[in-house]
Amino acid sequence: MDPERFQSGAAGRVVQRTEAGEVYWAFVPNPLPPELRVSLASALGRTHSTADRVLGELGGLGRTMPNPHLLIGPFMRREAVLSSRIEGTQADIEDLYVYEAGQLPLPGVKPRTAEADVREVLNYVRALEYGLDRLEELPVSLRLICELHARLMEDVRGEDARPGEFRDRQNWIGAADCKRGEAPFVAPPVDEMHSALDAFEKYLHSINGFPPLIRLALVHYQFEAIHPFIDGNGRIGRLLISLLLVHWELLPSPLLYLSAFFERHRQRYYDLLMAVSERGAWTDWVLFFLQGVIEQCGDALARAKKLQDLQSEWTRKLSRAGAYKARALAELLFGYPVLTVPQVQKLLGLKTYQTARKRVQRLVDAGILVRGKRGPGGVEYVAAEIMRVLTQADA
Repeated sequence: MDPERFQSGAAGRVVQRTEAGEVYWAFVPNPLPPELRVSLASALGRTHSTADRVLGELGGLGRTMPNPHLLIGPFMRREAVLSSRIEGTQADIEDLYVYEAGQLPLPGVKPRTAEADVREVLNYVRALEYGLDRLEELPVSLRLICELHARLMEDVRGEDARPGEFRDRQNWIGAADCKRGEAPFVAPPVDEMHSALDAFEKYLHSINGFPPLIRLALVHYQFEAIHPFIDGNGRIGRLLISLLLVHWELLPSPLLYLSAFFERHRQRYYDLLMAVSERGAWTDWVLFFLQGVIEQCGDALARAKKLQDLQSEWTRKLSRAGAYKARALAELLFGYPVLTVPQVQKLLGLKTYQTARKRVQRLVDAGILVRGKRGPGGVEYVAAEIMRVLTQADA
């Protein structure tokens, strides 16, 4: 790390360390908050006003929907896929749903996507679900962050990197084979890291003059700069955004996710985080973050409308056909758009396999489900229209 690039002091300081005979520099972020002017007349103030308004629209939708779980499960899984993709996994949302349906690869058959990748994505979902449940008794804190990390890293690559524990050695960001001294960014040494984490937690629980969305942008940068784990920092940092939106009561449920925006502008995302560290470019970073809120709120609202329209269309179609008993299964598809007959039997609590098969066939006949491949759990059936809404690039 070149210390000359980090001389402004606006976001932190550089420290020199020697380890195993190697001399290197590391970056230690200043405690939050930074000096940042936010006036209504400025570009930052105007962008924040727009972001706050569209977030309010999304929150209003979440509060008035009779069944917000229509959106929560699908949106959460889309976020898990995209956040993990930033870190290099290749799994897509269909891989995740197939895996959750128990459709593991058949012996001797090469899976379309490595199971390890799908497992990492599923762990993200489980960590987020756990965090949302835990918020009922524990605020977002260092303790909760460690608990989330333990679930994120369970039984996946990197599980040897102290799951659920802050790092006990130096880490850095750079090419896989680069040394500390060659890396473009070296995180705080362990002793400095603990001090930075203590200040970070105090800021999470403090009240200051910045609006919550701007605080959220500051928190995301700070966590990434501290980089407190050996592995999984990026995913935990993005997961915290979703939790804080709910914890700070900006949204009633987790409906907004920024990983799609970050993945779409991946290089700029990295460059702006680095620009804060190097020269204190807080305004540029916060503007980018708020623009992500604006775009992803619009995207979430559009996808939500399509899913609601789909639900209404299916209800009308099944009612006209007199298939009233199949309506419960159609509703279930928004949480399980890929499933098998045994899974339907279990989820609906049906007594026989034949009854479940008839319900599935009703939806096939109505064009709601399409028959897919056969796996160890039986034939998979796919709600193709739900998958289309979730996977299209722009809603």
